[in-house]
Amino acid sequence: MLGRLRWAVVDGATITRRDLAHWARQPWQIVIALLFPVLTVLMFGYLLGGGMTVPGGGDYREFLLPGMFALTMVFGLETTFAAVATDAARGVTDRFRSMPMAPSAVVVGRGAADLLNSLVGLALMIGCGLAVGWSWHQGPARAAAAIGLLLLLRFALLWVGIFLGLLARGPEALVAVQILVWPLGFLSNTFAAPETMPGWLGAIAEWNPLSSTVAATRELFGNPGWGGESWVSQHALLMAVLWPTLLLVVFCPLSVRRYRRLSA
Repeated sequence: MLGRLRWAVVDGATITRRDLAHWARQPWQIVIALLFPVLTVLMFGYLLGGGMTVPGGGDYREFLLPGMFALTMVFGLETTFAAVATDAARGVTDRFRSMPMAPSAVVVGRGAADLLNSLVGLALMIGCGLAVGWSWHQGPARAAAAIGLLLLLRFALLWVGIFLGLLARGPEALVAVQILVWPLGFLSNTFAAPETMPGWLGAIAEWNPLSSTVAATRELFGNPGWGGESWVSQHALLMAVLWPTLLLVVFCPLSVRRYRRLSA
């Protein structure tokens, strides 16, 4: 049992190095992926921020940045999907399946590589936030906890992207994933209070997993945020852990099972 686990870890690390080397040979993909959230921060923070009022007072950019951090984690799902679907379409995944390696190595290796990529992107976003006047106010320990919640959300969404990529087996389905991801990202408390929305729409926004992570990170960073009287709003920290855990429990085994069932 320990021997199989050891080889699974070794095989997964090999796939991770392969994916990182692929990005090193095509750095423009990383540059574009990292520049988009930075430009979004500048657009919302400076072009639209002047007309926004934060309930209870506070700087809008300090309110905005935790939401943008979480939104970046959500948009990373598209990157994962595209990479997995492209490998499947080109036959790379089938070649991996023909090799004597652990069945979980390909999906685990992809997940590890994408999480490292997200960590770099999050560090860039934090640097961008500091440059535009954002900061945390609750000490380094709570800030580290907020970053941990953001990475937990990204790790959970990795498995959603891996599963969808294996299911589609073609990068042309990326548009369909974007139709799913963008409403998930914007129908949340990232830019507007759910209380300002129609009742049914506000309820959807409050129960959006992204909203829980955004609210929890705002609290941990000590940044201004929307209030809320619903149960899910009052327990944002708890839900910021439960939502990603639920996604992991569902999509992690589904991804491994789907990989095993791919036609050779």
